[in-house]
Amino acid sequence: MAERDVVRLGGGQGFWGDDLEAPVRLVEGGPLDYLMLDYLAEVTMSILRKLRSRDPSAGYARDFVALMERIWPACVERGIRVVANAGGVNPQGCADALEEAGQEAGVSGRTTIGLVRGDDLMPRLDELLQTGHEMAHLETGAPLSSVADRVRSANAYLGAAPVVEALRLGSDVVVTGRVADPALAAAALIHHHDWALHDHDRMAAAILAGHIVECGAQSTGGNCMAEWWSIPRLDIAGFPVVEVEPSGAFTVTKHPGSGGRVDRASVTEQIVYEIGDPHRVVTPDVVADFTTIRLSDQGRDRVRLEGIRGAPPTDFYKVSVAYAAGWMAAGTLLYSWPDALQKAQAADAQLRRRFERLGLKLDAINTELVGWNAAHGPLAGAPPADVPEVQLRVAVRSADRRSVERFSREMAPLVLTGPPSVTAYAGGRARVQEIMAYWPALIRKDVVDPHVRVEVRPV
Repeated sequence: MAERDVVRLGGGQGFWGDDLEAPVRLVEGGPLDYLMLDYLAEVTMSILRKLRSRDPSAGYARDFVALMERIWPACVERGIRVVANAGGVNPQGCADALEEAGQEAGVSGRTTIGLVRGDDLMPRLDELLQTGHEMAHLETGAPLSSVADRVRSANAYLGAAPVVEALRLGSDVVVTGRVADPALAAAALIHHHDWALHDHDRMAAAILAGHIVECGAQSTGGNCMAEWWSIPRLDIAGFPVVEVEPSGAFTVTKHPGSGGRVDRASVTEQIVYEIGDPHRVVTPDVVADFTTIRLSDQGRDRVRLEGIRGAPPTDFYKVSVAYAAGWMAAGTLLYSWPDALQKAQAADAQLRRRFERLGLKLDAINTELVGWNAAHGPLAGAPPADVPEVQLRVAVRSADRRSVERFSREMAPLVLTGPPSVTAYAGGRARVQEIMAYWPALIRKDVVDPHVRVEVRPV
């Protein structure tokens, strides 16, 4: 097989806030044809919507614009095309900011931006609900109309097709809103190899490759359970690169000299991440059977995958809805030896008695005694007498904002009115935050597809 038949794609961001240097290392560290950057998660969409409600020009991942200004000249020189969902809830604003960044980077006249829109259902939400599209909660079955007045964002997970179209039209940088995470990378592979969208096995291979790179270094040793202590130099972790053949078989690797490790364990952990039923991994482009994957070691930092089978996609897009579900706040106090656990327990009891006396309308109170009873429940057996320190963390939730605001003022007085030996208290009052709850739903593709728009413009 000729070298030119293999396309190399790197996954440079696993979430909004990931290692800002990782895409730079991918562009500069070795051969690459495409760079995929995944910024969005369900909670991210609601955050971006909140930002845009305060500033109409916001609502996208601003980190992406600064990054492109930095790496754009190298991408143009090396022919690297970029695909990113950094548009969030404002793809147009992101594209506009990119044009300015392109001018600052000195690439004007040498590159183009593709824009994919149509995932945002908020402008059409009332119309959709009134015309019988219930968007029922996938777990409870409740209709979305039951919380419609509190919905803050609603986005369909688009598939690869519009991104493929943007690349086909000549885009060097493609900006999208909500596209299914693996579809970003899959689109580049589909376009490069000119795969048919109804070739379900190759679609499944493309989605699998996208799934492996979508979480960044999680497939190259980061967050890895298997002998994590032996994984080298994660401070300069090599982010994943997939080398994809026309057949759909591909190899997962990373640039030479970078940190981390690619082996069967690291790749397998990412394969089973967030997939549900491995026999039926549903995406907008294909229903993939992950149990048909064959993995084989190909030497140091190289794992080959082949054999995955796919079936036709469903007639639905998944919809990610965020809605306002009240208010919360959390505060902490650290109690030190002696009697650290007993002090923290007494402080918690004191707080709860005060909440009752004040008549706070709290829907939930959650107490964690970190160091004794938190992530994994209480330590086995009786509490040891010499627990050196226990952090008291109390969180509350309520539909009544005033009650949460009053709670936020109640922990600080414990420094002088509660048990002794509070330390490390310098954070001020607990911050009151609006709770954004997640509402997963489905909507027919034919309702969304006519509204998807692809446009390409020169920088």
